[in-house]
Amino acid sequence: MENTVTTIETLFEKAEVFTKTSLELLKLNAISKSSDILASLAVKLVSATMVATFFLFLNIGLAFWVGELLGKSYYGFFVIAGFYAFIGIIFNIFKNSLIKEPIKNSIISEILKDDEA
Repeated sequence: MENTVTTIETLFEKAEVFTKTSLELLKLNAISKSSDILASLAVKLVSATMVATFFLFLNIGLAFWVGELLGKSYYGFFVIAGFYAFIGIIFNIFKNSLIKEPIKNSIISEILKDDEA
């Protein structure tokens, strides 16, 4: 009888160790996924900043060039602003399919991605 009690106690101890190990593994996996997502976000943020800076200077140059062609420098800025107003309206109409869905899909794929080292 005592042998059965000892076996059951050992079984409970092993189950407790297994549960603690499983929880620790789950926690470490969550930390790993979170760090992957944050690192990916940081890279995309830096890349977007660089692209935005490039386009800022490109647009200033285009505005001056168009203004020179039209005879007044501020005309070029009006033309570029009108172009971006048009693009903004189009973008606003399709914002769910152009922004929301790709970001959601990117986050979901990053979370569900297998760890391939």
